[in-house]
Amino acid sequence: MILLTCIVYSQTKKNGTIYLEHPAITIAEQAQQAFIKGDTTKLKSLLAENFKAYNGMNANPDNEGTDKKTFLRQSSFWKNNASYLSIERYPGAYPDALEYKKDNKDDKIWVQTWDMLKGVHNATGVKLNMPLHRLFVINKDNKIETIITYDDGAVFQTLRAGFSTRTNGKLYDQHENINTVRKMVASLEHGDADKAFSYFTEDATFSNLDMPNGETKNLEEEKEDFLMMLTNWDIESIDVRGYPDYLEYEIGNGKVVQSWWDFRVKRKSDGKKINIPVLLIHDFNDEGKIINETGYYTVAAMMEK
Repeated sequence: MILLTCIVYSQTKKNGTIYLEHPAITIAEQAQQAFIKGDTTKLKSLLAENFKAYNGMNANPDNEGTDKKTFLRQSSFWKNNASYLSIERYPGAYPDALEYKKDNKDDKIWVQTWDMLKGVHNATGVKLNMPLHRLFVINKDNKIETIITYDDGAVFQTLRAGFSTRTNGKLYDQHENINTVRKMVASLEHGDADKAFSYFTEDATFSNLDMPNGETKNLEEEKEDFLMMLTNWDIESIDVRGYPDYLEYEIGNGKVVQSWWDFRVKRKSDGKKINIPVLLIHDFNDEGKIINETGYYTVAAMMEK
């Protein structure tokens, strides 16, 4: 064990110092704030003449980066085209300054930051809310020579897509899946739980506004709750509002029926009548069975005396 310990420690070698506090950290964070505020005068004073910015997610080996002039224009662009911009340290994280010994004859300091970028793009309404990791190289004159950025490129793809118009499938006002929802609701109206829930797959899931976010019920639980409700309430009618829509999406191959209803019920104990507005979202599989129900309704009024 002693020999193993000696071997392990003999294989380690220090290569500099990591700082929790350092003037280079201040410079990096000043540049972050100047960029989102469009303060190009301040930003320009922090950048070296040979400055280059790189996208760390760009795999192009010929990428030459963004020069100082272009980077300043980008700052102005975001200032003029986005609202509520902010960059703050990621919760629980803090920047580091690294002073390397090996191959660092020019005494450069690397600063690594972990932040959250937030804002809203004015033209498209796309929300920016993503982690942002950056590496800064700061020279001995306290000027930033390099910024390497790692961020969520998918957000910017969505932003660019917002400038064009495209379809995402078809919208139907008559379809077999709409018929399925009508038949299912009609079965509920007549208290026929077996028939109503036969239109769902065995592993179907259910949720509504009275449930905690992310929580679902299975088929047996939903059926049991429905039958329990019938012991205290009579369903007088379930009336459609407007008409259901069936949406067949290209993206994700989704098959969704959305429908609006008035659930009219009467309490058996005292004859109290309640009308519950309901929006139902049903997801279908390729075989025409319902795999998920999301109910936008609350039964809080049924709990009142």
